[in-house]
Amino acid sequence: MQIKSIETFTNQFVSLVCVRTNDGAEGWGQIAPYNADISALVMHRQVAPYALGQDPMDIDVLVDRIVEIQFKFPGSYLQRALAGLDTALWDLRGKLEGKSVCELLGGEPRLFPVYASSMRRDITPAQEAERFARLRDTYGYTAFKFRIGKDCGHDEDEWPGRTEAMLPAIRNTLGDEVTLLVDANCCYTASKALEVGRMLEAYGVRHFEEPCPYWEFEWAAEVSQSLEMPVAGGEQDGCLSQWRRIIQLRAFDIVQPDVCYVGGLTRALRVAAMAREAGLTCIPHSANLSLVTVFSLHMMGAIENAGPYVEFSIEPGSSFPWQVGMFDPPLEASDGKVKIPDGPGWGVEINPSWLAKTERQISE
Repeated sequence: MQIKSIETFTNQFVSLVCVRTNDGAEGWGQIAPYNADISALVMHRQVAPYALGQDPMDIDVLVDRIVEIQFKFPGSYLQRALAGLDTALWDLRGKLEGKSVCELLGGEPRLFPVYASSMRRDITPAQEAERFARLRDTYGYTAFKFRIGKDCGHDEDEWPGRTEAMLPAIRNTLGDEVTLLVDANCCYTASKALEVGRMLEAYGVRHFEEPCPYWEFEWAAEVSQSLEMPVAGGEQDGCLSQWRRIIQLRAFDIVQPDVCYVGGLTRALRVAAMAREAGLTCIPHSANLSLVTVFSLHMMGAIENAGPYVEFSIEPGSSFPWQVGMFDPPLEASDGKVKIPDGPGWGVEINPSWLAKTERQISE
């Protein structure tokens, strides 16, 4: 069996990938969201030529070979494109073997707890607290993540006093029985992160994500080693040797590879394995309801060092229209859990009407 064609279906935000073999089997994957039209070009120019004609079951070897061939072009766009190929090959393998990806990895599809993940900083503390309470009552969420500070904020808040107001507003509204997590999106220097972190600990926050710029992982290590509260991070990092250094330094208590940013499930599993050997927890980054959350659910259902929940975006389709109607059945939360799809491969079917609105390109 050989890879006969690699086809992409792309808009500016996301690109789906269909890999077909010479005997007609096919699998679906996804390039990382955002500027996906650029990543799709990388797919056809720098990834597909080296995958065509190869054995689709030899995923590890193929992924490594492409990275080495393109050693002059390290970085995010190559990894984002490679993720599309890798995840399509896992889907293909699952369909050929009649198993879900979770089962291929030794896991069992089941209901898995999720945390409700907010993507907003344009929301007031009172509005966020009210939204969380409504979602708790509707979907049964028992864990919530909200954003503090400012994107790469150089120790500044989104507006003065917002972070300090968020904590009591949400804790007082939801009560002590709810788990709170926060994401600083690279906002703080180490000293400021420690100051903020001690405030978070006073409110019982259980997860302090990306407290410092991700490229300053030594700062994160200082924060992690100084606080009792777990520190999380790593979503931006796609280089496996960099991941090795991050884990050796124990920069984070919770590692967060993104399946689509790191280059696919194969490479995300390697990060999880490194973390397991170091005694660290893994919770992949999955900040939207495209296929990346499907990938994360399957992965978390199988790895030994999975954290207690999967990230699950609570933003409405009106905010991310490009993800709406992409696949069936859609992911839905109930009693704070989401079902790991149990059909062959990823266990979802790509919607032809969604594909019809995209730009198609094929390498054969």
